[in-house]
Amino acid sequence: MSKINIGFIGAGNMGTAIMKGIAGSPSAADIQLYAFDPDKSKLDALASFGVLPCASEAELTEKCGYIFLAVKPQVIDGVIEAAAPAVTPDKVLISIAAGITDEFIARKTIPEAKVILVMPNTPLLLGEGASALSRNDRVTDDEFGLILGVFRNCGKAAVISKDKMKEIIAINGSSPAFIYLFAKGFIDYAAQVGIDKEAATELFTQSLIGSAKMITDSGNTIDELIKMVSSPGGTTLAGLDRLYEGDLTGTVKKCCESCTNRAYELSK
Repeated sequence: MSKINIGFIGAGNMGTAIMKGIAGSPSAADIQLYAFDPDKSKLDALASFGVLPCASEAELTEKCGYIFLAVKPQVIDGVIEAAAPAVTPDKVLISIAAGITDEFIARKTIPEAKVILVMPNTPLLLGEGASALSRNDRVTDDEFGLILGVFRNCGKAAVISKDKMKEIIAINGSSPAFIYLFAKGFIDYAAQVGIDKEAATELFTQSLIGSAKMITDSGNTIDELIKMVSSPGGTTLAGLDRLYEGDLTGTVKKCCESCTNRAYELSK
């Protein structure tokens, strides 16, 4: 049986992480990976796990049935133009660029283009990604299942409606940065009151992991979980009162709205 050729235009952190996920998957023996990047040193580094280099976007697109557009939205226009002459109706184009739509890709390539949109996040670098996927109507169940399996091998993956791919960015794509900023406030406070930074980091990050597990595994709602930590007249309620005064959830909503608005700007 011939191998499935999967190519990556762009070999940055995210593209490389996905390639490593594929190379380490149970189906790796059935897949041949290819990559193109203007930085040849990145291609040289990929050779260690069997990725074959291509000299151009068009060469990679000709060789592969599945083509990842693993570049930033600011440069994807030129990348698609370079690949477009080799795009045919049987090829599947997978974009991980924020805000880019399947209509945009079809307009830049061929009207009948098969397109899968993915919003991954950086924890994918550790095999702990949270990726959202959607597809246009031309992608078959088998084709979509293959790519969905790739991302499930690198963490968790969920299928959403393609008209919500911009809104989901704040939830999983950008949210790690928001969580890191939240964590910084606690760790900076620990330093301010003379607590060892290493100890504070270990305890707070484990609290993040444990709290996430409580949300997914305890069977309780988030409101119920808050109550479980909040003894009447206790320390937690004193802290929560300050967060309510500062309208933390309202600020998060505004943060998400700004993130989504920028995604719509990038898609124009």
